[in-house]
Amino acid sequence: MQRLTAGWVVPIGAPPLPRGQVAVHAGRVEWVGPADAPDAPGGPALDLGPGILLPGLVNAHTHLELSFLSGRLEGLSGFVDWVRGVVEGREVDAEVAREAAGRAIRELEESGTVAVGDVSNTLHHLDLLEGSRLRSVVFHELLAWDPKVAAAVARGAERRISERTPSGKVMVRLAAHAPHSVSPALFGELRRLGGVSSIHLAESREESRFLQSGDGPWAGFLAERGLGEVPFVAPGVSPVRYLSQIGALEAGQVVVHCVQTDAEDARLLKRAGVSVAVCLRSNRRLGVGLPPVPRLLEEGVPLCLGTDSLASVESLRIEDEMYALREAFPDLPAAVIVDMATRGGARALGFPDLGTIAAGQTAALAYADVEDAGGDPLERLVSGRARIRALSDRELGSGGAT
Repeated sequence: MQRLTAGWVVPIGAPPLPRGQVAVHAGRVEWVGPADAPDAPGGPALDLGPGILLPGLVNAHTHLELSFLSGRLEGLSGFVDWVRGVVEGREVDAEVAREAAGRAIRELEESGTVAVGDVSNTLHHLDLLEGSRLRSVVFHELLAWDPKVAAAVARGAERRISERTPSGKVMVRLAAHAPHSVSPALFGELRRLGGVSSIHLAESREESRFLQSGDGPWAGFLAERGLGEVPFVAPGVSPVRYLSQIGALEAGQVVVHCVQTDAEDARLLKRAGVSVAVCLRSNRRLGVGLPPVPRLLEEGVPLCLGTDSLASVESLRIEDEMYALREAFPDLPAAVIVDMATRGGARALGFPDLGTIAAGQTAALAYADVEDAGGDPLERLVSGRARIRALSDRELGSGGAT
């Protein structure tokens, strides 16, 4: 049994523990509590230092296959221009993209992330995830506005998943890009195949305008792509209401962004049983606004954190998202932010054994370096001053935990 002590232990499901101890055996948490508790396991302990021992972080939304675009889309103005840059920049050698994805995976591992929700159109890097320490859900994203191709797109996705998914720990699920890029017919095909596991929703004003009136910059972009003649009757409602009307909001779904949402949208999201992945730094970089986090919390919508891709953010460090959230919403309790970064993401991705430190949970842990053990550890985690790292196999004991 490996015994770990730290200035603070943050279990998430219980109050922070000063001078806490966690006992780990065979990759599972055996015991957690104060290091001087009468029932604490005996024997020598590895003292990690005055910092904070916490559950490993969960990045509920990113695009690893876009990592090669890091720093290449600077200077683009507006959401549609950025999308155009992504589309035009995707023509790259497959090995270059794989190498960049591999570096991104290592960044996730080293920065204390233990699970990731990764959106992929190609599925070319699944073996890299399989060989990593990360628990992974890969959302195989489909998009097609022409209803005539919906069945063929769905069949092609089924074939790719069958051919490319490793027979190990990586889970692959079908997903939709967004309501402004997926035809109702393709939504129907996805529902026939088990449902939409994840979708970008209500991210930009351009998306909302297109669904309200059928015009604007997104209509122009479709025309550029040769899809402007495809019949589209704007539903005249918000993106959230539109998905609700066509039955494409489903329990267990990871819905990403939700920037352009009002109180009624939030109630629909809560009623549907989805989790919302907040990607605040990406929203800020693309100029689409800020997600209404307090409103979503008030309505009881489960929230988690994602970084989005390196095409729109400078790092895949979830601690940077925590700090950005604290900056944007200074009244938001630190405990809520840290929960979003750990337990919220684990629940959203379907990993109930991650996100908390408790007996029986997987010992997928992280450590935040701080100067001393005083003060509020939750505030320290969202302050922008704590650097979070993964625990090594040596620190976790034989074999580590995955």
